[in-house]
Amino acid sequence: MKRLTMLATAISLSVALLAGTGSAASASSSSDYSTGYTLGHQAYEYGLPLLDTQRVFDTQTSVNISDHSGDGPVNQFNSLPHLAMPTASQQTVVAPNDDTLYSMAWLDLRHGPQVIHVPAIKHRFYVIPLYTPWSENFYNITSQHVAHAAGAGSYGITHGGNWAVVPPHFHGELPRGVKRIDSPYTRVWIIGRTEISGKSDTAAVDKIQHKYTITPLSKYGQHYTPKTPRHAKRKLTIATIPGTQPGQDPLQFYTALGRELNMFGPEPGDHTLLAQLRAIDVGPGLDPATDPNLSAATLQGMRDAVTQGPANLQKELTQLYISNASTHNGYLTIDTGNYGTNYQLRALVDKVGLGALRNDIATYPIAQTDRSLHPLTGTSSYVVHIPAGQLPPVTGFWSLTMYDSNGFFVPNPLHRYVINDRSKLHHNPDGSIDIYIQQTKPTNPQQAQNWLPTPAGAFHLIWRLYGLKPNALPGVIQGTGWTPAAIQPCTAGRGAQLMTTCAS
Repeated sequence: MKRLTMLATAISLSVALLAGTGSAASASSSSDYSTGYTLGHQAYEYGLPLLDTQRVFDTQTSVNISDHSGDGPVNQFNSLPHLAMPTASQQTVVAPNDDTLYSMAWLDLRHGPQVIHVPAIKHRFYVIPLYTPWSENFYNITSQHVAHAAGAGSYGITHGGNWAVVPPHFHGELPRGVKRIDSPYTRVWIIGRTEISGKSDTAAVDKIQHKYTITPLSKYGQHYTPKTPRHAKRKLTIATIPGTQPGQDPLQFYTALGRELNMFGPEPGDHTLLAQLRAIDVGPGLDPATDPNLSAATLQGMRDAVTQGPANLQKELTQLYISNASTHNGYLTIDTGNYGTNYQLRALVDKVGLGALRNDIATYPIAQTDRSLHPLTGTSSYVVHIPAGQLPPVTGFWSLTMYDSNGFFVPNPLHRYVINDRSKLHHNPDGSIDIYIQQTKPTNPQQAQNWLPTPAGAFHLIWRLYGLKPNALPGVIQGTGWTPAAIQPCTAGRGAQLMTTCAS
């Protein structure tokens, strides 16, 4: 318990420092300030995913020709034809994977349905997930059902098909053989993923990506090619969330939220919270910055809620992590993809993995600490010891990915960001596997095979479990079944409870 307290204290120090501002201290006794801060933080958690997906939309669609990095026009796939790299241009979305090639798209359904075509795909996992502007994963076109039927590691042949994504209140007819997907909004985000077995597999996956298409329903059945713009815009514009940048008034966050709520209305169940937020003039079309009835103290509380929002989310993430760790072998394992009215969880997932899939497609155990709940840092070395027969119980595949403190890949000379079931790992004589997590490359060649490089400072790890077996999924989420192997710090000689020596 002492270590848990130390962890919570260490990670939340920034919250205490931020909260010590003069404006907050001088107004802390004011009920107006307290109301503004409390409701402002609720509004921040509630609205963050909506404004963050808008940020991604504005960034990715700021070019009108696909840049082969996931950016490009609406209503067409803009694919990454190669594995992601740790470059500034590919840091739009946190926690990218290195297991699949991405096929990104934004659908604009204001002028009618769009038809997604998926080709026949042999023996390979894929998923075309559809997200609302609130980051809810409301539908998946996927090979996953084939995997569940065929058994572990087998996807058979999916025959592909055509799916019409239709806007709310659409009553038209669809062509024969076209499946209907009802979208709750006129904007849909797609983060398609197609399994890749390494760089040598790139050309094969590229061919599949080229066959993913989006066609307006009005053009379906015709030869259709998206128009090429007369004047190409190739330079990406990096968007930000209003009110969160230095020099901006934090009240801009709530103003932007009001605009977004006008475009993409509340989800079912949101009206209770919005009735409470009406007291600070937050809601569809509302702008607290122009409300003369809000006191200066209330507005200051709201400003501080936005300014301190990231630190408060980190504190909440720490608390959730601590409550989760004891039943999940030191990991945070949570439901993702569908959040209902759990606005805090949705905001936390936005922070660590925007665009997470539903758990029946992929599950994401996260590690920010070692087995003893000390924060992970490149100044230490670690081993993940996987006993024989204890690999993840998946029908698809698994991976363990390294991220820096900001949620991006860690640059290293090997360009290795992940260990997965396609890695050529060294097995111990008893069939177990040791994964070495450290900054320097092990001198032992067999250990170097299993090395995942760390940065010099803080980092975290994310497991991806694609297609957990249906009977294993509840236990993984609840902590009563399979859990990832613990992250164990190394000392000279043998680490505590290790079956093998630490890397040299």
